[in-house]
Amino acid sequence: MPGATLSPWTMSYFAAACLFLVVGQCAMVAGYGYPFAAVESPATLALVHVVAIGWLGLLMTGALLQFVPVLVAAPLRAGRLALPALALLIPGLLLLVGGFAALGGAEGVSPAMLPSGALLLAMGFGLVIIMLATTLLTVRPLPLPARFVAVGLGALIAAVLVGGAFTLVLSGTVTNYAAIGLLLKGVPLHATLGLGGWLTFSAIGVSYRLLPMFMLARDDMWPTSRAVWWAGAAALAIVAARIVSIAVDSDGMEGAESVAAFLAVLAAVLYSADVLRLFRERRRKLVELNVRASYAAFAALFASVVMSALPTTRAAAGEGAAALVYLFVFGWLTGLGLAQLYKIVPFLTWLECYGPVLGRVPVPRVQDLVEEKRVRLWFFVYYLAVIAATLSLFAQSPAAFRVAVLAQLCATVGLMVELVRARMLSSVATPLRLPAGAPRPHLFLPISRPQE
Repeated sequence: MPGATLSPWTMSYFAAACLFLVVGQCAMVAGYGYPFAAVESPATLALVHVVAIGWLGLLMTGALLQFVPVLVAAPLRAGRLALPALALLIPGLLLLVGGFAALGGAEGVSPAMLPSGALLLAMGFGLVIIMLATTLLTVRPLPLPARFVAVGLGALIAAVLVGGAFTLVLSGTVTNYAAIGLLLKGVPLHATLGLGGWLTFSAIGVSYRLLPMFMLARDDMWPTSRAVWWAGAAALAIVAARIVSIAVDSDGMEGAESVAAFLAVLAAVLYSADVLRLFRERRRKLVELNVRASYAAFAALFASVVMSALPTTRAAAGEGAAALVYLFVFGWLTGLGLAQLYKIVPFLTWLECYGPVLGRVPVPRVQDLVEEKRVRLWFFVYYLAVIAATLSLFAQSPAAFRVAVLAQLCATVGLMVELVRARMLSSVATPLRLPAGAPRPHLFLPISRPQE
């Protein structure tokens, strides 16, 4: 597989991301943020950014450091920036959360932490963009999956800039009318750029390359695949233009959001059709668990996007269509992320440990690094809990929501324990676990320990 070299810091990004996901879910179980507080409350904003940046942002960054080289069949450029980027992103997020806590009345923190955190986040994501963009620029023309990632990076730039402007207003640093108007009207658009542009568009691009590989299906791009790119890119361009129109206090694009919503639904429908076609045309009849678990995530994407476009279900979803946002974030993005981690972590561990001795001594299979029966149960509990949590938000029942998220948290921790076991080679039979010359993988740092 051209470009399939190991990115040394990918596992560190994954470990930090998983930690933030657990923190976010624990906060919800404890009654922090919506539905125990208003959608626009500082507590909810802090929780949203822990999940969106800490979990999803770090997860996507770690994955792209590994898979963008695969998309373009070229080595990662400026890979040495991966550690400084991580070292900027984590404290940047912590400062941002501290600033939101200050807005909520917490002592020992200050709203001035908001722009400081935004600056560190901008610097960290700037380094990420440099690595990924320079790697993408090594190939002309860009393959279609890589073009999805390129658009996702553009959405990330816009989301970071808009978010930075919000922090200046919230901290009191900027008080002009245009900036305040952008904050009042632009928060949903900012979320769209981050969740729908950076995270979803990038995930779709990578899936167009990985799903055919996992299912032994043809990886030729269909006309519908190109239509997904055009519709999604146009929707994101409209969102970005709408933000500009708000910033300059123009009413010229007030109806454009409906057009963007229609294009987003079209892209989701066409993408779902492509995924079903891949499943039907696969040569591997019994697909692995990571693919089967991903199909629930694809269903969550389709359901959340389509229902968001329907006024009735959108109104029933609560403040800011919270139930649908929850289904999108935890059903689609988080579900897909956890499903692919189940494949990526064992695969990278297998490469790291057994790649140096492959062909010289007997080695286990990749699937021997995990225990599928247990993992299958955890995925079942996870998706069932996401459905229950979504329905409880529709029913406006905070108590039921807390119970559902607790079950979701338990399933998440169970899945993460399995990933740790894979890194520790716990499921591999003793005779094959560490053959002569095979390094023992470190848990999450780019260091291999010698065989004991």
